[in-house]
Amino acid sequence: MAVVALGLDLARIERLEQVIARRGRRFLERVFTPDERAYCDARRTAAASYAGRFAVKEAVMKMLGTGWARGVRWVDIEVTRAAGQAPRVRLHGAAAAHARRLGIASVLVSITHDAGIAAAVAVGQSEGGGAD
Repeated sequence: MAVVALGLDLARIERLEQVIARRGRRFLERVFTPDERAYCDARRTAAASYAGRFAVKEAVMKMLGTGWARGVRWVDIEVTRAAGQAPRVRLHGAAAAHARRLGIASVLVSITHDAGIAAAVAVGQSEGGGAD
C-alpha cells in the first residue's frame, strides 16, 4: 500500500465543550453519527472524545482536499472503535466518492489528547503495491 494523502488537525477540548453547551443536540446530530454520539456520551470524558472525533473529521477533510465543501458532510466521516482496538474511519457519501477518485482504499487514523488539546492524523492509502 502506498500513502496517497495525509491530513492533520488539532481541536481544543474546552472550545468543543463550549460549542456543545451552546448548540446542544442540534450540533451533535449535524456533526456526529448516532454511533459516535453513543460512544462519546458513554465516556467519562465525553468532551475529549468528541474533540478527538472532531479532529479526525477535520484531518480526513484535509486528507481528501475538500475542507467543509464539495458535498462532504460531517457525518460522511465516521470514527469507530471496537474495544481494545485502534480507532478506524468509515467514509460514506461524498467523502467515500472523493476517496475513490483519489485512489484511497483505506484510511489509517491516530488520535491523542494532552494539555486540553485533541490531535488527529489521517493517512489515506491506496490498494496493493507493497509498503512505502
